[in-house]
Amino acid sequence: MKPKLKEAAVSEGSGLVAVSRLDKRTKNLVKRLNPGEIAVIDHADIDRVSAESLIEIGPSCIVNASSSMTGRYPNLGPLTIVASGITIIDEVGEAVFECLREGQRLEIRGASILSSGVEVARGRILTLEEIERRIDESKSRMGRHLGDFVANTLALLESEKEILLESVDLPYLETVFKGRHALIVVRGHDYKKDFVALRSYIREVRPLMVGVDGGADALVEAGGLRVYRSAGLLAGTAEIVVHGYADGRAPGKVRLDDMGVDYKIFHYPGTSEDIAMLIAYEKGAEMIALVGGHYTLIEFLDKDRKGMASTFLTRLRIGATLVDAKGVSELYHARVKGWHLTLMAIAALVTIVIIVIFSEPVRQFITVLAMRFQVWLMKLQNLI
Repeated sequence: MKPKLKEAAVSEGSGLVAVSRLDKRTKNLVKRLNPGEIAVIDHADIDRVSAESLIEIGPSCIVNASSSMTGRYPNLGPLTIVASGITIIDEVGEAVFECLREGQRLEIRGASILSSGVEVARGRILTLEEIERRIDESKSRMGRHLGDFVANTLALLESEKEILLESVDLPYLETVFKGRHALIVVRGHDYKKDFVALRSYIREVRPLMVGVDGGADALVEAGGLRVYRSAGLLAGTAEIVVHGYADGRAPGKVRLDDMGVDYKIFHYPGTSEDIAMLIAYEKGAEMIALVGGHYTLIEFLDKDRKGMASTFLTRLRIGATLVDAKGVSELYHARVKGWHLTLMAIAALVTIVIIVIFSEPVRQFITVLAMRFQVWLMKLQNLI
């Protein structure tokens, strides 16, 4: 992937002036956004993954038509953004998308958005203090959310128990999973870091790569895509499985039909993440390593999922075959420390001493050098 060129944000008077990029879907905007530009989004409760995508690019300011943090639950996206030094102008209203156009040069002055010196929208600057206050307030609502999740999970389990608990009609795939490791990458928190941390494992074991939706980007960039289940970016060596729901819908089907790409449909009431794990398991994978997976309550709220029965049951079904690699990048950091270098130097010195002691040719060579040095000293003394 080519690095994005930085669009410098300049100060004009007391304001910040930069080019704007607009999109109501944050994950689409980051594909066009350049460093230093102004990101205009419509994203209620910014999740942590979207926040990390924005921070990675580095816009000069984020203008949100909706509330970045409604207080419904303690989403950490706004906290991550503001803590990184990027300003969020919040709740400017959906009309901002009618007033602005892609690539328009805007000026940010306080909480106001101006074009050619005229105010086109106004919001409120989201501060760290306000974010922390909302997080504390929203924590008290987590018990109710947990109850809702349990109720929705039981309802899904009751309506779809035949599919969730019994046999599954899997699609035919040419890729052979049996007896191999499968590495599934999902677009979750720190998924790119965790994927990079597994480079040694990937190089040595050479697992089958399974990219789920946005998680396939990391595989494409690494050039290791083998099986990709989504309607997004495609690679020539990929087999594509579209997630179809129990009611017959398959959202990715239309786009693939328009592209003329071959695919299979797998109807299952769970998530794309669930069916990736299920396919790998039922096809006989020896081990399944999952990067970027979702399993906490906040992560499911970030994904706006009302139930997690399929994920819970899929994990139970797979059992010990599943190894969750989430957070592996934080578990171990390979750093070369000073005492490491000292030990290496001592080991090298000891090796040299051993060679000198036990190697006859080396001893003879050193003896000749010593004799030549003595002769040189004698000549030097005679000259003096």
